[in-house]
Amino acid sequence: MVEIKENIASFIWIDCFVIFLAKQKTMCYGREVEIRGLMMKRIKDEINAFLGKDTEFEGKLSFKGAVRIDGCFSGEIYSEGTLIVGESAVIESDIHVSHIIISGEVRGNIVASGRIEVHAPGKIYGNIEAPVVSIDEGVIFEGHCKMQRPVEEGERKVAVLPK
Repeated sequence: MVEIKENIASFIWIDCFVIFLAKQKTMCYGREVEIRGLMMKRIKDEINAFLGKDTEFEGKLSFKGAVRIDGCFSGEIYSEGTLIVGESAVIESDIHVSHIIISGEVRGNIVASGRIEVHAPGKIYGNIEAPVVSIDEGVIFEGHCKMQRPVEEGERKVAVLPK
């Protein structure tokens, strides 16, 4: 049983599910509680690393699975996994990932092979590119957006030049 207090975090992790909270009242285990909305997403990747709120890191980050950043990161990020940028995060980096969920601040270009999700109060200062882009109301986005569908394995065309 999870006891819900007045100050609710922006994310609650329950067995590979991310629950995003927004303001509303609901019943939980027979008690009325006020939460801040509810949106549940299934995260396929297992969380491999967590950079906490008061942590600063500079360098190159590559990983498999999923990583959550709530602190400050400066450098380069490359992965075929999922990057979760928490509300208190400040990232100055060009990012190349499969899937990214942003609630904090990102300064740099983002390329995702799967999707980019930006939730309030997220901020992006840079260009983004992905086949699927989702930007919630209340987000700040300053940059260009490029969307194109992913190339399926069977759809790749080979150019043949005549001799």
